[in-house]
Formats: sequence, structure tokens, C-alpha cells
Amino acid sequence: MSLRNIGHRLYQGEVSFDFVGKRKIWYSISGIIVLVAAIGLAMGLHLGIEFKGGSVYTVQKPGLSISQAQDAADKITGDSTAQVQKTGDGKIRIQVSSEEKVSGPAFSLALSKDLGVEAKNIDAQVIGPSWGQQISQKALLGLVIFMVLVTIYMAIAFEWRMALAALVALIHDLLITIGVYALVGFEVTPGTVIGFLTILGYSLYDTVVVFDTVKENTRGITKQNKVTYSEAANLGLNQTLVRSINTTVVALLPVAALLFIGGGLLGAGTLNDISLALFIGLAAGAYSSICVATPLLAQLKEQTPEMRALAKRVAQRRAADAKAAAEAAENGTEAQDDQESPAMVGQRNQPVGKARSKGRPSGKR
Repeated sequence: MSLRNIGHRLYQGEVSFDFVGKRKIWYSISGIIVLVAAIGLAMGLHLGIEFKGGSVYTVQKPGLSISQAQDAADKITGDSTAQVQKTGDGKIRIQVSSEEKVSGPAFSLALSKDLGVEAKNIDAQVIGPSWGQQISQKALLGLVIFMVLVTIYMAIAFEWRMALAALVALIHDLLITIGVYALVGFEVTPGTVIGFLTILGYSLYDTVVVFDTVKENTRGITKQNKVTYSEAANLGLNQTLVRSINTTVVALLPVAALLFIGGGLLGAGTLNDISLALFIGLAAGAYSSICVATPLLAQLKEQTPEMRALAKRVAQRRAADAKAAAEAAENGTEAQDDQESPAMVGQRNQPVGKARSKGRPSGKR
């Protein structure tokens, strides 16, 4: 069966996955993932020099490897805290935090001697801690403003329950992405912040599409007694399921190429900053829009008095329909038994009366 046929059957309701009904399972999975991410976050993020201050040294030398530059940087600082990456143009980028006691000119001079590079081929940039603190504050402020605007928009365009469910899904995606960053030890840079904001926008977009379908399916739902709100919401989720999977896969393919091929195989470490955030965030956003946002919305709506009354009417109707079906089946069985009861118990043997032989010749003479 092709994916197109599955999507059509999902949209028509011929095939359905009970995401809303199994929300406790999804909540448990999300809770475990968020807990692991929180543990990683408690261990601390590896902030780049843009946030904590430090120095950046860009070395240009043909044939210079990352391991050679790392050994030279470790020898100068006396530890292994220096971060060495290869840029896209073949240069080596060495980052030294402001916590190191080696001054910029002294580090450049020692690096020039150890690597055999002329001082003019080493580009040194110093970033103060105060500038990094300003970047951190502005990034956090931008994130808060984004969350507030999203909540206001969702509350106006849909309703406050949808806004709350979408906000929980966004926080869920953000915690998972930041936690993964902390666990793998990737450096947090301004590119990482851009990736965070990008995945939040993508997650919100996917959630809004699902909520719009749910809104269409539940319009005037209290005027009938056939389906509950959770069932209508689950139908809307299934109708957009294939679309969500398609858009997620299409978005993940180029990001995976940046992360695993560009950053992993080709060694372009600068791509890892934004590509990891996008990869984890896109996957978490697709999961949260399906397994977190919509089930949470249905749970919040089912607690309202009108939806409770609807669920009661639906249960009563289904009980009445089941009773009627059972009685019909029983009556049908009885009628079938009556039809199958034998009308004849056998062929009656007619007794030969004595009178029949009177007056008849016996055949004897």
C-alpha cells in the first residue's frame, strides 16, 4: 500500500491511530526524555566565547591539521580547554576562553613559534565578558518575547487552551534541544540561538496546521451525539499525519546532510552549531505537535462542562445502539430457529385397513 493511499484512508477515517486515547504513553515518553535533558542541562552548557568572553585565533597554513593545532594550544594554556575547529576556507580556528591566564599577544607569539607560522598569518580577536553577557541577555529576551507573542496570537486566532497546549509543546522542544546540546557537549554560539528560534517557529507551524484541522472537525460538535471531542480531535490529527511526516522528513534531510556530512565527514565544525539544533528541534517539534500538543488540547477540552455532557450523551447513545443491536441479533436468531424447525417429522406410513381387502379376489381359485 502506497503512502498516498494511506494518507487518503487516514483523511477519510478508514484508518486511525489513537494518539489522543494513548496520551498517557506519550506523556511518559516525553517525561523521560525531558528528565534526561534536564540532567544534561544541570551538568552545564558549553558556552562559546561569544557568551563568556575569550579570544579567537585564526591560523592560515597549508597542511596544518586540527590535531597539530590542538596540541600547540594545549601546550600554551597548560590544559585542554581550547576549542579547535576547521573553517570552510581551510583555516584553523582556535578559541581560548577568558578564564585562561595567557594574554593575547603572548598566545599569538607562542602559537607562531610552535606551528612555524608567521605572526601576520595569525588573526587574533578578543571578545570581552561584558559583550558576551549582553549577547546572552538579548538572546534570552528575544526568546521570551517570542513565547509571549506566540501565546497571544494562538489565544486570539484559536482559544486559550490551544495557546496553552502550543506553549507547552514549544517548551518541550526547547528543553529537549538544549538538553541534547548539554549532553553531547556541543558549543553554544549565536548560530545555536538562531537554530533554537528556527525550530520553535517550525514546531509552532506544524502545531497550528493540526489545530486548524481540529478546529474544523469540532465546529458545532455539541449539536450531535455521535463522537466526542477527543475522537474528533484524533481524526483531525490523523488527517494531517502524513503531511506532518512528509514535511518533517523533507526538512530533516538537508539538515542531516549539514550535520553528519558537512560537520562530521568533512570536518566543518562551524556547521554543527546550527545543524544540531535544527536536527533535534525538527524531530522534537514533529513529535510534540502529534503526541503532546493535540492530546493535551483534548484533555483540557474534555474537562469543560459542555464536553462532559457531550461525552455522556455519546455514551448513552452508543449503549442504546448496542442494546438495540443485541436485541435485533437475538430476534434474528429466534426467527432463524423458527424457520429451520422441521415442518415434517417423516413420511407417515398409512396402515392398510382390513376393509380394503373385502370383496377383492384373493387370486386363488
